[in-house]
Amino acid sequence: MQGMTNAIIRAEWFKLFRQSRTWYALGALLLLQVVLLLNAWYQGGSILDMLLDNLKQSFHFQGELLNGHLLVYIVLNTMWFHLPLILMIVVSGMLTTEAETGTLRTVMMTGISKRRYIASKFRVAISFTALTVVLVALTSGSLSYLFFGTGDLFVFHGALNFFESPDAFFRLGMAFIAGIFSMVFFSVSSLLLAVIFRETVKTWIVAAFFLIVSNLLLQMQIGQGWTRKLFFANLNDTWQLFFEYHINWAEIGVSLLILTIYIAAIVVAGIWWFDKKDIA
Repeated sequence: MQGMTNAIIRAEWFKLFRQSRTWYALGALLLLQVVLLLNAWYQGGSILDMLLDNLKQSFHFQGELLNGHLLVYIVLNTMWFHLPLILMIVVSGMLTTEAETGTLRTVMMTGISKRRYIASKFRVAISFTALTVVLVALTSGSLSYLFFGTGDLFVFHGALNFFESPDAFFRLGMAFIAGIFSMVFFSVSSLLLAVIFRETVKTWIVAAFFLIVSNLLLQMQIGQGWTRKLFFANLNDTWQLFFEYHINWAEIGVSLLILTIYIAAIVVAGIWWFDKKDIA
């Protein structure tokens, strides 16, 4: 049984990287980082001067504020929309492409367990998402630090917070790790939508709509106390908590745990729906 599962997972990885959309997606993420770096290179200085003009009259800033840490933080902010949207397109395509081409029916005729088959897709989707976030962290860090160096990081998170270079590096790394949970949430959600709709265009439209609504609900901050903490939309900015002056590890841990429960529930729902639904 385990050998069969491993074989299916290897096949899923092969199919995933054989699809041109996967490479286009990774290329788009790299190009997005290059565009951000070029924009910072040509306009970053003037933007910083405009933002900090009043503060410079009262405070003395030592070192270059436009540095690699700030650029990595800007890349981190692609996790609001750009990164999850690209991941949802790629991940949902793992199933919709096979459903539309008839490959799915052919595979099911071989006697493979439907549950094992879709569970393998969810496992690959989660691993691919984590791998992509790590890749974005590595490429953005390498390019940013190479061309802009390091220095203190300033961010606006409720207040203007400044972090020294070693602390900034740690916070950025932890933010990417926390961001993996949010990206996995959207990835498995898109695969669940693919299980439900089976058509590429319909799945992409609904997935984009879900992402937009989630961001709108996050801005609305629905609920109070534990009600607010349990609402899925309010959990997807957990990575931002690493840029508060004092890191609330307990709040971050609880938020990521609840988000993991949501992810598990979505995976279980996807497996159940796929097993129940007629492939034909």
